[in-house]
Amino acid sequence: MNVGKVVRINGPIVRATGLGGSGLYDVVEIGDKRLIGEIIRLERDTATIQVYEDNTGMRIGERAVSLERPLSVHLGPGLLGTIYDGIQRPLREIKKSAGAFIAPGIKIPPLDTNRKWRFTPAVKPGEPAGPGTVLGTVQETQTVLLKVLVAPDTKVSTIAWIASEGEYDITQPVARLSDGAECLMAHWWPARSARPYVSKLPMDEPLVTGQRVIDVFFPIARGGTAAIPGGFGTGKTMTQHALAKWCDADIIVYIGCGERGNEMTEVLTSFPELVDPRSGRSLMERTILIANTSNMPVAAREVSIYTGVTLAEYYRDMGYDVAIMADSTSRWAEALRELSGRLEEMPADEGFPAYLPTRLAEFYERAGKVKTLGGEFASISIVGAVSPPGGDFSEPVTQHTKRFIRCFWALDRDLANARHYPAISWIDSYSEYAEEIRPWWEKVNPDWWSVRESAMELLKREQRLSQIVKLIGPDALPDNQRLVLQTAEMIKNGFLQQNAFDEVDMFCVPDKQVRILKLIMDFHVRALEIIRLGAPLLKIRALPVLEKIVRAKSQVQNKDAEALPALAAELGPEMEELARSYRR
Repeated sequence: MNVGKVVRINGPIVRATGLGGSGLYDVVEIGDKRLIGEIIRLERDTATIQVYEDNTGMRIGERAVSLERPLSVHLGPGLLGTIYDGIQRPLREIKKSAGAFIAPGIKIPPLDTNRKWRFTPAVKPGEPAGPGTVLGTVQETQTVLLKVLVAPDTKVSTIAWIASEGEYDITQPVARLSDGAECLMAHWWPARSARPYVSKLPMDEPLVTGQRVIDVFFPIARGGTAAIPGGFGTGKTMTQHALAKWCDADIIVYIGCGERGNEMTEVLTSFPELVDPRSGRSLMERTILIANTSNMPVAAREVSIYTGVTLAEYYRDMGYDVAIMADSTSRWAEALRELSGRLEEMPADEGFPAYLPTRLAEFYERAGKVKTLGGEFASISIVGAVSPPGGDFSEPVTQHTKRFIRCFWALDRDLANARHYPAISWIDSYSEYAEEIRPWWEKVNPDWWSVRESAMELLKREQRLSQIVKLIGPDALPDNQRLVLQTAEMIKNGFLQQNAFDEVDMFCVPDKQVRILKLIMDFHVRALEIIRLGAPLLKIRALPVLEKIVRAKSQVQNKDAEALPALAAELGPEMEELARSYRR
């Protein structure tokens, strides 16, 4: 344990001498309050430390004690349903002991050391054990079975002793290896170090979200990365709420990184009330929340995303599919910029540090579908919100993020102002996963690829025609071009727009998504043929079945598989009768 002395204070950045024997990223406790910090630069015996707590009142000459270990996350039963700050302090427990505000230097364990958990052994003495071996199980919540794993940094050995089934706390050993190492139900892991795995696997299936514009047009693969950029009020947080509730991940980690307090309060109050559609119980039983609002210390905001992804990797190693919602990476980048400025580093674009792309890459590359050390197949999917000032997608955080993600859901202010939800632009967004997950979708519905391509092409044509309409009006266009505008409007209202408060429309199963879009595109093909026969568009618009097609998204239940084919059967005779009257 190295003991030094504070010689300079610059906001959350502190310099201390006498810490030459410490390592980079070691944890340091400073002053009488033992404020938590981390060494981010070493020059001989002088360490530069970023402090994760409010250091108002700190004086030169105070003690700085290096704990000679990196900033680590405590992993074990009790994580699910908990609300942490950026350095894994439980906020509910802090409120009970210290009130509504976090007192500097407060020390509360991340996991309850007194709580007993029922441990069921899964191995026997004499069996081999190594990193990732499942020693036993604990029913962490009603919906999640936690697997007690041998820590990844443990040497390969054999089981010398295993605890019998019973109640234990996280400080009691539940197994002993032949080399004498004791295994507890919980262990520590450095937040900035990725947990190891055997190999990365190809991403060949989607993360189903139930949002039609995402699943059909811009899908994200299970284990993939996506960004949701958009200006203030365009719906980034609401979209992430919907993804957290409806996506088919087993575990949700929601990181509120530098967001306004009122937005984070809404998350903290609404998530416990949300009902998990899988189990009918509270969504919090498979969710971890990390709340690091804009009025909390800026250094803790910088580390919060590493805390979140380490928690996700822990559950991934058990074989679970995990989804991370990071809101927002722009606030995290602003924290980097502030700390970089106090370190007097040379700034790059718009004052951000030159290593911003590297840090973004380090975060997003921890996503992926992998084979774990224990032989499981699991994944981490990361969805990061980006808040470009003024909605300018050319700013550095958005541009650098696009280098490391493969799914881009651009939010459009005009759509948001028109109350079109989700406000994801079908012109500016893209997904590079579509080709990889195509075989999965074609097993669900073989028409997925063809109907998706034809619909996107039609929407692009509609955008070009809209520019002409603004100049000369729609009446100057021929009927076949006006039909493009008509069909595009049906796609927007009957497919892309989704009502988050409608019990039927808030979530849409994959097969229903494709069937609705195919119904609209079949109408377009038939209507185009009828126009070629000489029928006016006005007659086609008057068909009663069109209103039923647009309302199908909220009228047809997800389980009612026969309703949409019946609607398609109704469309055929109506259009055939109209076509017959114009045939010669």
